[in-house]
Amino acid sequence: MDILMNETLLSWLLAGLLIFAFTIPYLRRWNRKQSQTQEKLDEAIRIGANKALMQHPIIDLSRCIGCGICTKVCPEGEVLGLVGGKAVLINGSKCVGHEVCMESCPVGGIEVALGDISSREDIPQLNEQLESNLKNVFLIGELGGLALIRNAVNQGIRVANTIHERLNGAVPQHPIVVIGAGPAGLSCAISLLEWNLPVVLLDQNEPGGTILQYPRRKLVMVQPIDMPGYGEMKKQEYSKEDLLQIWDEIIANKQPNFKGGHQLKAIHKKQDSYEVESTQAIFPTEFVVLALGRRGTPRKLNIEGEDLSKVAYKLMDAESYQNKHILVVGGGDSAVEAAVGLGQQTGNTVTLSYRKSAFTRIKSRNEEQVARAVKNGWINIQYESHVKSIGAENVVLRHGEQDTELKNDYVFIFAGGIPPFKLMESIGIQFGVSTIS
Repeated sequence: MDILMNETLLSWLLAGLLIFAFTIPYLRRWNRKQSQTQEKLDEAIRIGANKALMQHPIIDLSRCIGCGICTKVCPEGEVLGLVGGKAVLINGSKCVGHEVCMESCPVGGIEVALGDISSREDIPQLNEQLESNLKNVFLIGELGGLALIRNAVNQGIRVANTIHERLNGAVPQHPIVVIGAGPAGLSCAISLLEWNLPVVLLDQNEPGGTILQYPRRKLVMVQPIDMPGYGEMKKQEYSKEDLLQIWDEIIANKQPNFKGGHQLKAIHKKQDSYEVESTQAIFPTEFVVLALGRRGTPRKLNIEGEDLSKVAYKLMDAESYQNKHILVVGGGDSAVEAAVGLGQQTGNTVTLSYRKSAFTRIKSRNEEQVARAVKNGWINIQYESHVKSIGAENVVLRHGEQDTELKNDYVFIFAGGIPPFKLMESIGIQFGVSTIS
């Protein structure tokens, strides 16, 4: 009996030692990771990267079980982290709406949305059908606040289905007008055609929307989607050229009534219908779909020398610039991608000027690329600086009260765009506090 009791006691002691041996290191690692995440959150708060500009994960803490899956699956990196055993938003400004965290959460505790937009003057009032305060005038794509090609395509399909349901088998007297031939507008127009509804697709440029502004061979994360008129887009990434080829195939096969060179000027209310006025014509219609995007016209610095021919607001082909002294201005993804691309070309001296002390809104992939570019000496970053003036052969950067003159051949300015909000307001579309049910 004593032997059995001793063996039982020994077994319990061994089991306790094993549990202790595994539990203590695990708890130490867990605490260390929690501390690191808290430090990242504190740093994000300090530089303002925690604040979401558009869509972001909204976490239901009552459901969150702290499994951490959401922190690992995001393609953009550390948007979410675990603090105190719960998921928290760390880098909200990096979220572009992939929704992988929402789809992966085992308890349904995450929703990717815009959150409280009641005080946002840059977000239009939209109901669940993506309809504005004007009846039968819909807004889709980036203009409504959600980024990502998949979101744009799905919204275009949703609005086309809504219009089809409202017509209830009838054919409108005039073609439905879709303005903007990017992912949202094209998917909407093709979906309407598949419902055998008349539609005219307008754009001030060629089909492609924002994609047209991308540099050559830029990789775009798409996520698998079913594109109307084409079928399933299965790859995780497509180049700019691949996407534009798909657009061309859709238009060639489906032959929508596309009209390029039509910039929207106004929308006039006519009792139960509208007149869409472009720079070239007027289109009567009962339904309007706005897929204009948020980029608008490039934002200028309004400084001396900005009108020189060497100043540009987009970079189409980095390989065209070699053995040059180049200044890139901005702190977003476009600026970083341009600087890194130019920095890898033969003989270039590239300086990136950014007014803040750190990047707060760039994708994790771009963070890695810019860090590698600095380490390899491809680019030089001047934080907390702004351009004072641009000369024929130089530029002047200001840091606080100190000016630095740099030799310069080209200047690329990526200060964002002026979105078409004033145009929307002139049409009668309301922003901010929503009264739409």
